[in-house]
Amino acid sequence: MNSIGFILGTTLMYSTPLIYTSLGGVISERSGVFNIGLEGMMTMGAFIGATVGYYSGIWWLGLICAGIGAGLLALLHAIASVTLGAEQVVSGIAINFLGPGLSLFLCRKFFDGKFMTKSIPLENKIPKLFKGVFPEYSFLDNIFDQEITVYLAFLFAIIMWFILYKTKVGLRVRAVGDHPEAADTLGISVHKTRYICVILSGVLSGFGGASMSLAVASNFFPTLISGQGFIALAAMIFGNWKPQGALGACLVFGGAQALVVFLGGKNIPIPIDVLSMIPYVLTIVILMGFIGKSVPPAADGEPYIKE
Repeated sequence: MNSIGFILGTTLMYSTPLIYTSLGGVISERSGVFNIGLEGMMTMGAFIGATVGYYSGIWWLGLICAGIGAGLLALLHAIASVTLGAEQVVSGIAINFLGPGLSLFLCRKFFDGKFMTKSIPLENKIPKLFKGVFPEYSFLDNIFDQEITVYLAFLFAIIMWFILYKTKVGLRVRAVGDHPEAADTLGISVHKTRYICVILSGVLSGFGGASMSLAVASNFFPTLISGQGFIALAAMIFGNWKPQGALGACLVFGGAQALVVFLGGKNIPIPIDVLSMIPYVLTIVILMGFIGKSVPPAADGEPYIKE
């Protein structure tokens, strides 16, 4: 039972960064802007979160600054995609180069030429919500002894679902993503809506990156974000561009990573490199099986030019 609890708890831990980032992809693409730059935004958030968390000693300040920094990076994507009508895939790829490159450059400036930030003291990391509530190392403790960001991720998924499907604001966002011309004739500002949604996608991706550097790890280093942004993108597609679907898909991918961690601690005749491939292989398999069945917003990836 404790082993099952360990796997479930580790699933929640590794799913959290993916949930934030995948929700960012959902809100952006629901407005009609394809955002392949989640990886770069996530990396920027991880660096800023670790840096601010180290120098300030305040985890929530690091989390907020990570969202702001990644949101500014998303603003560049919005300018290129919405205002200039540039190819959104190319803009996203540029963001994926800019985010890691800028993060490493700033890291060397702030940490004496080193490519990684200094470790955040344990007391300054994101606190655990139910620390000490359950007996240590028990089944329930293994599952629920998680950082606050884990529970915030689930809360954000619920809030986004409610906004998108139960409010007028969500209806307008979905209208802009499906029929921007019709939304424009009804007085909805397509460009303004898309700008807000793309920036929000950056903020959420920044939260995802910061939850890696402030919770899963204790610092930022070049390989900390190694494909998680693309896995989050795959989770969004697997989840059919819906918050609840993305949440479930992220739990699947997080479960695969948890299985790698669990099996890696056992004496099994499988090389660790092969085990580490499991989440990425699973991503490819799921995309092969579902990408043709999932239905994106009708105007996703298409720039809107008002006549």
